[in-house]
Amino acid sequence: QVQLVESGGGLVQAGGSLRLSCAASGRTFSSYGMGWFRQAPGKEREFVGAIRWSGGTTYYADSVKGRFTISGDNAKNTVYLQMNSLKPEDTAVYYCAARERPGPLAWAIIRLYDYWGQGTQVTVSS
Repeated sequence: QVQLVESGGGLVQAGGSLRLSCAASGRTFSSYGMGWFRQAPGKEREFVGAIRWSGGTTYYADSVKGRFTISGDNAKNTVYLQMNSLKPEDTAVYYCAARERPGPLAWAIIRLYDYWGQGTQVTVSS
């Protein structure tokens, strides 16, 4: 069994920064890549960004480009999300996810992810 655990969420004022972390534990596995999603109250879960370990390529939703940065450690199946210039509309529960199997370069598709964390709350006040 693989568990993903997020940390680093909290309350921050608009314009501030937060850094989320996600670490995998449990059985050893090699992930194809890892991603971040978020879900605001009453809304569907949406893609934030992802990293493909091969080549270290990163992908971002348009809404966070230039403000959020994904990095990580492939060997440790650990991924980070640095969030700068936060806005009230960034308020949501943030989830990390891992893809174990290679597949389409379609990182925003939820069903392509094999493992999910429990989420960490990020609240941005105006």
